[in-house]
Amino acid sequence: MTRNLLALSLLSLIYACNSPKEEMPEEHQYTNELISESSPYLLQHAHNPVNWRAWNEKSLNKAKEEKKLILISIGYAACHWCHVMEKESFEDSTVAAVMNSNFINIKVDREERPDVDQIYINAVELMTGRAGWPLNVIALPDGRPVWGGTYFTKEDWIQRITRIQELYLEEPERLIEYADKLEAGIKSMDLVSFNDEDVDFSAYNSRTLVDKWRQGFDKRNGGYNRAPKFMMPNNYQFLLRHAVQQQDEELLDFVKLTLDKMAYGGIYDHIGGGFARYSTDERWHVPHFEKMLYDNGQMVSLYSEAYSATKNPLYKQVVEETVNFVLQELTNKEGAFYSSLDADSINEEGELVEGAYYIYTKEELEKLLGKDFQIFSDYYNVNDYGKWEDDHYILIRTKTDEEIISKYNLSSETLQGKLDSWKSMLLEHRNKREKPRLDDKTLTSWNGLMLKGLVDAYKVLRDERYLDAARKNAEFLVNNQKKDDGGLFHTYKNGKSSINGYLEDYSAVIEAFIALYEVTLDERWLQESRELAEYTYLKFFDSEKHMFYFTSNDDRKLVARNIDYRDNVIPASNSTMAKNLFKLSHYYDQPKYGETAVQMLKNVLEELEQYPNSFSNWMDLLANYKTDYFEIVVVGERAMEKIREINTYYIPNKLIAGSTTKNDSYLLEGRYVEGQTFIYVCVDNTCKLPVKETEKAIESVNKF
Repeated sequence: MTRNLLALSLLSLIYACNSPKEEMPEEHQYTNELISESSPYLLQHAHNPVNWRAWNEKSLNKAKEEKKLILISIGYAACHWCHVMEKESFEDSTVAAVMNSNFINIKVDREERPDVDQIYINAVELMTGRAGWPLNVIALPDGRPVWGGTYFTKEDWIQRITRIQELYLEEPERLIEYADKLEAGIKSMDLVSFNDEDVDFSAYNSRTLVDKWRQGFDKRNGGYNRAPKFMMPNNYQFLLRHAVQQQDEELLDFVKLTLDKMAYGGIYDHIGGGFARYSTDERWHVPHFEKMLYDNGQMVSLYSEAYSATKNPLYKQVVEETVNFVLQELTNKEGAFYSSLDADSINEEGELVEGAYYIYTKEELEKLLGKDFQIFSDYYNVNDYGKWEDDHYILIRTKTDEEIISKYNLSSETLQGKLDSWKSMLLEHRNKREKPRLDDKTLTSWNGLMLKGLVDAYKVLRDERYLDAARKNAEFLVNNQKKDDGGLFHTYKNGKSSINGYLEDYSAVIEAFIALYEVTLDERWLQESRELAEYTYLKFFDSEKHMFYFTSNDDRKLVARNIDYRDNVIPASNSTMAKNLFKLSHYYDQPKYGETAVQMLKNVLEELEQYPNSFSNWMDLLANYKTDYFEIVVVGERAMEKIREINTYYIPNKLIAGSTTKNDSYLLEGRYVEGQTFIYVCVDNTCKLPVKETEKAIESVNKF
């Protein structure tokens, strides 16, 4: 069954017959069941005239009892087009009357329920060939989808859902037949087979895969030859590693071009730091203004690694400014990280407008900057290049600091002073505006990504604030998100943890805790990682396929039980899990971990060879087998000092273990010498003679 056949079948079924407020007022004309939810996205719809319900047993059982179709609308708090559809349709009493009389209406926050979102986004992709948010689906009373799409105008929405209801009343067998076919298609999308072939990864030719990958590169603007452009940080982390290790200067130049263009583009907030979710155009100019925690956590990791590899000060600046943005705007007093800032905000006319908080008129900037306006406008392109719409400008760079210094006969210190002054002035100015709405729920998986970003930033910049924030967040996760049975919760808000954790929560937190161990040598974090890994074997592991399901054995059964293995904007939970197990197999004498990681990689190899850019995190794991993978073990009273020095070097094929005292763990046993600090460079626990100087240890790595 193909996607085209499903789409054509659905089209024949349908066409053959062919507001946001900063504070809630005390009284509302309408209130629905979402008022009891904690998700900011669901609460945004709590006063719609639509009788929205949350995704839960009560709602699903009601559909079965009343034999009604389920109308499922999925989005997230920072989603611009979700807000548009709410204003046009879901706040309209006429639309609500149609929905309320015919359907059980369920609103879903995709960030709270990624399992539900993935089922129905797969369905819409099969039906239409594309999907996104808002995601709107109609399902049979048993939850199986029969129709879906994304954004609809009011008139189109009423027409479509009315027609589906008519079909359900007049010819229900046609919808049931279609649901059967679609269900089979959904279940086939994420099938992974056990690969029992022998594969020698050490001899695997990954260069041909990278050459295939190159064909889609945009060599003028960086990124890929398409729009919109997503940042895809894990893609560039792997490509950076491959370029450095294979001494591929052309590829390294492309990676640096991409990083430069993203940092120069409108997708980067030049005043407040941090990245927007994606660029709507090919040159990284006009962002989709929402700022997501998961993007910024990963971008901190990417630019930190790029700085350690290149020492480009631009990358250091991006790391510092992005971390500052997260710590100031997306962090609560407990050390937890919030989810996002909205794309939309209120403009001077009181209208909800995309990007209103971040854009400027020329007159506004001239008044603020005075005599500096000419240099500022040249630096940030307050000209035809930077113009957006309605005489507003998005700040975007095309010139280097050196070009500006030369053109205006400035010293580097003078330019830096001006930049600091401009940013401070404009930040103060825009903070007088209505700020974008904050999605203040905490997601365990995204916190793991940001925690690792902080650790990666600390490694190369040695800013103790980053390590302090990382430790505080790790403590928050253990104290609040870890359940009594050893598992994880997925969400947290207002002192309450909820929703059983998904594989993405475990994979991200395990990876972050391992990273935290490597900069603190606190074995607690390594032990936490191992315990969480064992829990995933118990609750998520498919012993037949040797992959991990996205949902726990304890979760309610959906239309299909997915295995998340294709890397996307966020790496697949299985690829991260496989990399975690690879590392844990080195830290512990436990063959199960290493054997599972190898088998998981073998299982995805056939599809990886066809679409390498969708398997970049798997490619990173593959690279671990193609080269020596170093265990750098530091033991002695000066171990922390030596590890801080080692971490400033770009060595992607390494892990770090160590102790300041005698320790009998697998990698440390027998290596402590009283009064001495030794660095051991090992491969598979076979080591060269220990050295005392960091420089000699690095030489040993380079000559192993």
